[in-house]
Amino acid sequence: MNKTVAEIMTANPTTVSPQTSLQEAIQILAEKEISGLPVVDENGQLVGVISETDLTWQATGVDAPPYVMFLDSVIYLQNPLKHNEEVHKALGQTVEEAMSDRPTTVKGSQLVREAARIMHDKKVRRLPVVDNDSKLIGIITQGDVIKMMAAE
Repeated sequence: MNKTVAEIMTANPTTVSPQTSLQEAIQILAEKEISGLPVVDENGQLVGVISETDLTWQATGVDAPPYVMFLDSVIYLQNPLKHNEEVHKALGQTVEEAMSDRPTTVKGSQLVREAARIMHDKKVRRLPVVDNDSKLIGIITQGDVIKMMAAE
């Protein structure tokens, strides 16, 4: 596990733009048999990640947040802002409306061990790899880590 992320990452991964339709993103995920896509702007800057989890809102819809009525007042039992975010994802038509816009990233110079720990701690299956200017240069997945471990 002394290899760097750059040594095992997939360089130049398939990406989508914020304006890509959700249907197109779904087709790419299905055709390429991958579970997520980095979202980049016209300058190659990473602006988010769209994953199967983000897209399942389209199929599941959103339930009303739990609340109780007390003396003619509504008391929400969970944050109504979170509910608004869920509704936005469920009704979105573009990648920008459904993507996670604060993805955890790694640098190519980091050790694979560090990337694996981040994936484990953050409970994510993939990490975009960026340069010092936040431009996407690759992606590392749990599968990449497992393949490296098997080769050692």
